[in-house]
Amino acid sequence: MKVLSAALLAAWLPLGAMAAKPLTICTDANPEGFDVVQYNSLVTTNASADVLMSRLVEYDAAAGKLRPGLARSWEASPDGLSYTFHLRPDAVFHSTDYFKPTRKLNADDVAFTFDRMLNPDNPWYKTAPAGYPHAQAMQFPKLIKAVRKLDAQTVRFELNYPEATFLSSLTMGFASIYSAEYAAQLLAAGKTAELNSKPIGTGPFILKSFVKDALVRYQPNPAYFGGKPKVSALIYAITPDSSVRLQKLRAGECQIALSPKPQDVQSAQADARLRVWQAPAFMTAFVAFNSQKKPLDNPQVRQAINLAFDKASYLKAVFGNGAIAANLVYPPNTWSYDKTIKPYPYDPARAKKLLAQAGYPDGFDVDVWVRPSGSTLNPSPKAGAEMLQADLAKVGIRLRIQVLEWGELIKRGKAGEHQMLFMGWAGDNGDPDNFLTPQFSCSAVQSGTNFARYCDARLDKLISDGKKTADFKARSKLYQSAQRLIHDQALWLPLAHPTAYVLARKEVNGFAVNPYGRVDFSAAAVK
Repeated sequence: MKVLSAALLAAWLPLGAMAAKPLTICTDANPEGFDVVQYNSLVTTNASADVLMSRLVEYDAAAGKLRPGLARSWEASPDGLSYTFHLRPDAVFHSTDYFKPTRKLNADDVAFTFDRMLNPDNPWYKTAPAGYPHAQAMQFPKLIKAVRKLDAQTVRFELNYPEATFLSSLTMGFASIYSAEYAAQLLAAGKTAELNSKPIGTGPFILKSFVKDALVRYQPNPAYFGGKPKVSALIYAITPDSSVRLQKLRAGECQIALSPKPQDVQSAQADARLRVWQAPAFMTAFVAFNSQKKPLDNPQVRQAINLAFDKASYLKAVFGNGAIAANLVYPPNTWSYDKTIKPYPYDPARAKKLLAQAGYPDGFDVDVWVRPSGSTLNPSPKAGAEMLQADLAKVGIRLRIQVLEWGELIKRGKAGEHQMLFMGWAGDNGDPDNFLTPQFSCSAVQSGTNFARYCDARLDKLISDGKKTADFKARSKLYQSAQRLIHDQALWLPLAHPTAYVLARKEVNGFAVNPYGRVDFSAAAVK
């Protein structure tokens, strides 16, 4: 019997019989950690919730609707005050050298996950130094009355009031389900901090190692309920420079590159070895004004900055053709977007008049924070900051640019230490509340996700009332009123709604760019 050569064997075998290959992703920044409930950045969600964890309910971006996750089905009571979830029987937590689960996922895990974030008497509650920003911003402590285990596979959420956004909120990264058994093991050993460095989930991948500024390495989860991933390993190569990410992609050092600059997209489109995936992103890039610090506590000052900035030139220089101008909080194709609200024009003369009326005829000094590396929401941080600096100088505002490492910028921004900062926000699904509650509610000031630091009873009520009604027209009307108030108060300098691009080598399949910034590598493969 003849032995086939390796080349002939590879050609003869079907794809499913071929050995799986590793998939390396060139990413732009370090995750803040892996205990996702403590954080709110997309970088951290992508490195933790999206690959390690699962949720009761998931959002199907392609279909634009909710789909089952760890819950195979659910039903709501007629009054909207309770939701009962029926858990899938085949979900198991990761088995590693530091944790061996003795049972499958059950209702105890769901109850623990939420009690940890909502109950100050839970021994795990105080283990998050900065609290639970998304749970607090989404007002879950106020909304959720109890999470009750009905039996091993059934859990019921009891609410204090109906909320139209409750189910969609459960698709967000912070609602990932944790192992009560693993938490008990860590608590007994006095090692609660290890939940952030040695995470356990039910997702498609298992964390193997993390070297800051270098690599995050994952292995496929053979027991994943969605089927074992098709790659032999998943590696995040942390590469802050966009041009270096493209170089690594061309060299085959990574197979997918995230957050490319516009010029890198054009270059990739001309390379026969590469492909470009794209989708209109449910995201907004903006400069946030800390309304709790002078002189930015004055709405006329904030309006003047909006008027002084040449946004059209900024968009062309920083995004090329990869974004549209942002005038309001969320993209214009979002339901409830108020098209009657006119954007601030580029009008330096009017900006100077407003500054004089506000008591600053000679301008003032102010700081703006910016990250060092580019991202989808800020492809060229240095160039953008310098353009803002030059435009504000024309009306007498002396802008000092401070470059902060991404994790430090997020941490200090959530603490309200900034005056101005370049920031971006991505909604987890198509609901406008994904922007309004976490960015403009009073509870979000306390949790830190409200970078404008603006708490107003009128605005808070509009947002809250919008979530309490399931009537689409009523919600739209309330949200339009909220948009007008945010615009008139000039809480942001809205910049852009970008196109989300992902660059990849031609041999990669099974991956699609997500308009909400989330990633799913569970079905990805390298041919």
